[in-house]
Amino acid sequence: MKIINYTSLFSLAILVMFGSVSHAQEKFFRAIGTPHQPKVEASWNRYNTYAGIVDLMEKIADAYPELTRMESIGKSYEGRDIYMLAVSDFNTGDPDEKPAMYIDGNIHSNEIQGAEFSLYTAWYLTEMFGELEFINQLLKDKTFYIVPTINPDARDNYMKEPNTPHSPRSGMIVLDNDGDGKAGEDGFDDLNNDNHITYMIRKSPSGQYIKDPQDNRRLIRVPMEEQGDYEMLGYEGIDNDNDGELNEDGIGYYDPNRDWGWKWQPDYVQRGAYKYPFSLPESRAVADFVMKHPNIAGAQSYHNYGGMILRGPGAKEDIDTYNQEDIQIYDAIAEKGEEMIPGYRYLTVYKDLYSVFGGELDWFYGGRGIYTYTNELMVSYLYFHENKGRGNQEEELKVDKYLTFGDAFVDWKEYKHPQFGKIEIGGFKKNFGRAHPGFLLEQDAHRNMAFTIYHAYQTPKLSILNVEEKSIGNGLKEITATIYNERLMPTHSSQDLKYKIERPDLVSISNADVVAGMIVEDDDFNKATEQVQNPETMRVSNIPGMGTVKVRWIVSGGKNYKIEVDSEKGGKLSWSK
Repeated sequence: MKIINYTSLFSLAILVMFGSVSHAQEKFFRAIGTPHQPKVEASWNRYNTYAGIVDLMEKIADAYPELTRMESIGKSYEGRDIYMLAVSDFNTGDPDEKPAMYIDGNIHSNEIQGAEFSLYTAWYLTEMFGELEFINQLLKDKTFYIVPTINPDARDNYMKEPNTPHSPRSGMIVLDNDGDGKAGEDGFDDLNNDNHITYMIRKSPSGQYIKDPQDNRRLIRVPMEEQGDYEMLGYEGIDNDNDGELNEDGIGYYDPNRDWGWKWQPDYVQRGAYKYPFSLPESRAVADFVMKHPNIAGAQSYHNYGGMILRGPGAKEDIDTYNQEDIQIYDAIAEKGEEMIPGYRYLTVYKDLYSVFGGELDWFYGGRGIYTYTNELMVSYLYFHENKGRGNQEEELKVDKYLTFGDAFVDWKEYKHPQFGKIEIGGFKKNFGRAHPGFLLEQDAHRNMAFTIYHAYQTPKLSILNVEEKSIGNGLKEITATIYNERLMPTHSSQDLKYKIERPDLVSISNADVVAGMIVEDDDFNKATEQVQNPETMRVSNIPGMGTVKVRWIVSGGKNYKIEVDSEKGGKLSWSK
């Protein structure tokens, strides 16, 4: 007879039951390099309106008060706050006294993903703090000032109102673009009410286009000697002011990235310039913030399109501003970026693109001595690992067929136009082409963030490497402190030194009677330059990247002296005997 042990079976059932509950609660398995259980739930496969950006910033600030500070740095033309999120470990020092990285996006309102990339950086840094030692140390050492959108008015207009992929590029100041004495009277018209401004075509015996027999979404230009079926009429619109032109007087034409106070030129030289440098409230707000924060050592601005890591100069006329010492640092950081972000190329604006006067990139470096890049986000390489460039109709139709399943294109449909008669309206939507499809957004955000973090990591990090004492008789001793910069960037760029933009670094000694102070230029041959005035606080012009500076004092007494370093871009530190 077989005896059943009910006690053992009961115990086994309990074990299985609780084991099953335990496994049922484990819904996620941690992916490498990304937050596992974020306090702030965020989706990085979509775009945020201005309200969405503010909401996400507030959630990050509320969830991480020990790491973040949210503030408005100014108002836009229409009165919206331009918000900044400072990210640092507040428990390890004043964030405004640490070497800082400034990040912004969306200066051009249709170049929307810069805001998401900036926001992703703030979210990632806060969520991974405590998870990764690298991020812990980074926020201990550095501060990030993140301004997701510096053009909030027109960002919302681009999203909420009918637009093309390229409009509006400016802010929301309405100007008389066509010079008829009226402002903004003939903009785009959304004829089919789909919130996208696509193309109008019309059948014509003198047309230059046919529809592809294999794919009727595609227009093919016929050879010059052949007759087509369709003519292009341009973007959707009506001649609202009866002047014989369509869409010629919409919002602005001015360019917020031609408004900055470095090599600025008026509109007749630089198309898109407004009244005078910093005449726009948005760029003025950023400039005022930067001027108040001399600890900013690096900067990153996000634009689109093209897959580029750009440095200045913007114009050939400004080529002498960028000297070789600083270019070497630019090159080292950007070439690492090319490895991090597949399909992106490191380029110089004036040489590889076109001339820009009064650009943000050049003001940050030329006017403030800050190592700055502009990244042109999104590149066709991300689609099929072929870099065909923006506007390649064949590739974009292939993307829409195989990757977005028709979501990127408005099919051609007939419409009765008041001026043109029977036409067809269709084409790619405004949020395709320049902007990432959602499925590509997070990956490219992370890679660009990684590049920006590498840039921030290379801002100065100072340490007092050693302090040596030497008795020289008569109750005097020689104290020599070696200050080491552990990163690529010096505490003063060459541009900073040339124009004396920021004050010198200060290395001081206290609790000792200082007889003399000097900077050691060659320790082996005992060469030094004495500072006669106030020798207890030595003014050091620069602490080079990956290099040292030696400061020496002759003192009497000083059994328990203290040495302090105070650098605008290198931070503060001290050493006590």
